Amino acid sequence: MRVHVVSDVHGNSDALARAGDGADALICLGDLVLFLDYADHSRGIFPDLFGTANADRLVELRTARRFDEARDLGRSLWAGLAVDRDTAIESAVRRQYAELFAAFPTPTYATYGNVDVPTLWSEYAGPGTTVLDGQRIELGGLVVGFVGGGLRTPMRTPYEISDEEYAAKVEALGEVDVLCSHIPPDVPDLTYDTVARRFERGSRALLDALRRTRPRYALFGHVHQPLVRRMRIGSTECVNVGHFASTGRPFALEW
Repeated sequence: MRVHVVSDVHGNSDALARAGDGADALICLGDLVLFLDYADHSRGIFPDLFGTANADRLVELRTARRFDEARDLGRSLWAGLAVDRDTAIESAVRRQYAELFAAFPTPTYATYGNVDVPTLWSEYAGPGTTVLDGQRIELGGLVVGFVGGGLRTPMRTPYEISDEEYAAKVEALGEVDVLCSHIPPDVPDLTYDTVARRFERGSRALLDALRRTRPRYALFGHVHQPLVRRMRIGSTECVNVGHFASTGRPFALEW
């Protein structure tokens, strides 16, 4: 059995269309939407609406953790648009989803990232795409569990939930062979982004589940340039697969 795993697609539909080549299935761990590319500030919904110079400024403020100023900048820019903010974002997200979901191979098993809009997925997921969140499946003899979304942060991305709600989804999985999530377990080496120069939020509930149930693998994304891409926690091999937008290469899991 060979399964390819991707996360943090962020608009890379061309590579996504090839991600399942040579595999029996594709797993996608979310963040399909590209709101703002931190490596190329000219790409994404924000610069399309407000230009690269404003995107440069937004990234500068967020990187400096000046989140209140970043929100003030956003409010002033949105106020200057003729169209309603929510309408403009939903329209842009729908355009991206139409292209990205069409690129998914059959079969694909997917869960949400923190920048995704779960309420829209049912409109775009075709019969070959199974969406899972707080649920598990059997795949080639292994039990694979999925936990989508992220935890609450000052960034206020679309699908952030409380620690308690997230922990309940992790608990609902029980024992699995492969634990798939968008965010990593709460381990400093796995949550620190070396380019953004900050710790992203990881999940303590995921870490506790790894120590308690000892799955073979824990696969996740969210942190694009982690200090460590791969490490063991007890008997579990933890792998960050959240580099897909920049590399276009899936992680291959074989058994």
